[in-house]
Amino acid sequence: MTSVFHVATTGSDADPGSKDQPFRTINRAAALARPGDTVIVHAGEYREWVKPRRGGLSDARRITYQAAEGEHVVIKGSERITGWEPDGGTVWKVTVPNTLFGDFNPYAEEVAGDWIVYPEGAAHKHLGDVYLNGLSFYEVGSPEAVAAPEARTEIIDNWTRTTDRVRNVEQTKLVWHASAGEESTTIWANFQGADPNTELVEINVRRSVFYPVVPHLDYITVRGFELAQAATPWTPPTADQPGLIGPNWAKGWIIEDNVIHDAKTSAVSIGKEASTGHNYATERGDKPGYQYQLESVFSAQQIGWDKEHIGSHVIRRNTIYDCGQNGIVGHLGCVFSTIEDNHIYNIALKREFYGYEIGGIKLHAAIDVEIRHNRIHDCSLGVWLDWQTQGTRISRNVLYNNSRDIFIEVSHGPYLVEHNVFASPAAIELFSQGGAFVSNLILGTVRVEAVMDRATPYHRPHSTQVAGYAYIRAGDDRWIGNLFVGGDPAVAYGPGAEGKAPALSGTSAYDGYPASFEAYIERIQSQPPGDHQRYLDVVQAVYAHSNVYAAGARPFDGETNPAVAPSATATVVEEDGAVYLVTELPAAFDETRLIPVTGRDLPRVRFADAEFEERDGTPAVLDVDLVGTRKAGDSRFPAGPLAGLASGESRTRIW
Repeated sequence: MTSVFHVATTGSDADPGSKDQPFRTINRAAALARPGDTVIVHAGEYREWVKPRRGGLSDARRITYQAAEGEHVVIKGSERITGWEPDGGTVWKVTVPNTLFGDFNPYAEEVAGDWIVYPEGAAHKHLGDVYLNGLSFYEVGSPEAVAAPEARTEIIDNWTRTTDRVRNVEQTKLVWHASAGEESTTIWANFQGADPNTELVEINVRRSVFYPVVPHLDYITVRGFELAQAATPWTPPTADQPGLIGPNWAKGWIIEDNVIHDAKTSAVSIGKEASTGHNYATERGDKPGYQYQLESVFSAQQIGWDKEHIGSHVIRRNTIYDCGQNGIVGHLGCVFSTIEDNHIYNIALKREFYGYEIGGIKLHAAIDVEIRHNRIHDCSLGVWLDWQTQGTRISRNVLYNNSRDIFIEVSHGPYLVEHNVFASPAAIELFSQGGAFVSNLILGTVRVEAVMDRATPYHRPHSTQVAGYAYIRAGDDRWIGNLFVGGDPAVAYGPGAEGKAPALSGTSAYDGYPASFEAYIERIQSQPPGDHQRYLDVVQAVYAHSNVYAAGARPFDGETNPAVAPSATATVVEEDGAVYLVTELPAAFDETRLIPVTGRDLPRVRFADAEFEERDGTPAVLDVDLVGTRKAGDSRFPAGPLAGLASGESRTRIW
């Protein structure tokens, strides 16, 4: 028999948790909830770290936590602080007892770990934060710096290549500093004329907001909350990866219809846990992080990293913003998951710290993960898929105004990228092989680079079992029915772009690659006798046809039937909460038509020796466009992500 527990700010944890006599805390309900039960939380503000005690038993016997219908429920990892005292000018000071934090003081814990980057000589930041009416401050290195925020030009400089949607200069002067002692912590903050004792001032207190403390609590649903202000740590793929919310190495969570914001680092985590490695590269200094990451894959297999026990999460219809590192993060624990219909923005833009593990979505080992119909903008990097991108499908997403839209690193495929809009100046970066790009709109550059010094795993199809590992030679990619409009490397990468691997408009970064598997084999056979040495200097085949290039975009020199036009425009426009694609395309655009592509039309991936398939092993079908229009299999459609796109002027709502 299942139960329904109610929680309300008017309740008491001594009550039975009924609708008429609700609990006061969500954790009280979490201590009692069993498979099949539902916890309904009523309107109000709850300052607690919800730590589920149990999970469900199956998709049909979940434990569900949800906001009461039509009611606004906020769960925060922060506490409101009053008792501030003036400390000269616009600076105020407060001292709080460390009992407020328990055994975790965010103002004594640094943002640190593998692959984090600080400018030379810069002080490390801490997991704490200060908020004035919901707006986070910037940490500075001393009380004196709190009094002189106008000297802090480096923050403003860091915005210049990230986004044109920045905080204004006055907001960058909202700064704080803390000193953590044995019994108390003192915080100085510059409120720029606001009175912190009358305005809403909050500080980070708890590491997470909704996150189990033990792994393997499966089949939990979290629905309809506002979740905010957590002191989350840096989450590289070689460490424990706790987020503001997440399953902590489990299976079958659903996180839907929430507003999630102001994680110090990562908001939603579907990543690994500590036993498979925790910042060993930084702590031990004896091996590179790459090697420890490789070891973590095998360590995970030893503790049951497989489809039966891990992954298969659903993250949908959430709004995620204002996080220092990631909107969604995960290594290993993300396998077989679906990420759809989310709005993700303002990720990793404050640049108080930086590193190689940032993005609106940053996943390692995204095996059979589907990332579809998300809106991702104003992020330091939109989607970053790193290692073991296999069976992965990125479809029908809208990315724009990011420093870079999508980066796929050291993966062997097969992976599908179809019916997306990539509208940032740096649109696509490929340090991988084995991809298929079908019916996308690409308004920025494409950069292709081999990676010969890092061999990474590939897997048996639709499985976590490792089949082998290899370096990245680049190529073995497929480009069909895409629309390229413009793209300038100087705009995408700024000064110094000429020193990088080619970042060009269109597919011309592949010039000189063989255009068929047969041509590739001929090049191998022409090499001197030997084994692996014969392959080192031979780039792989690229399969390209029926793409349209305009406004300076140029095709790969081995492409079949490209269409090239001198001029065209395409722009993503926001208006009243909606997003529109505005285009003006030449008559030549109408000349390219193709039937919907399937996995049978895509050459087999070489290293993984695998086909482009659905999760069930059937050939992939790419017949739904960006806005959900299904393409009939016997009809022909234009290049690009919209079935109805045509020459001339058009304006289409895409979100």
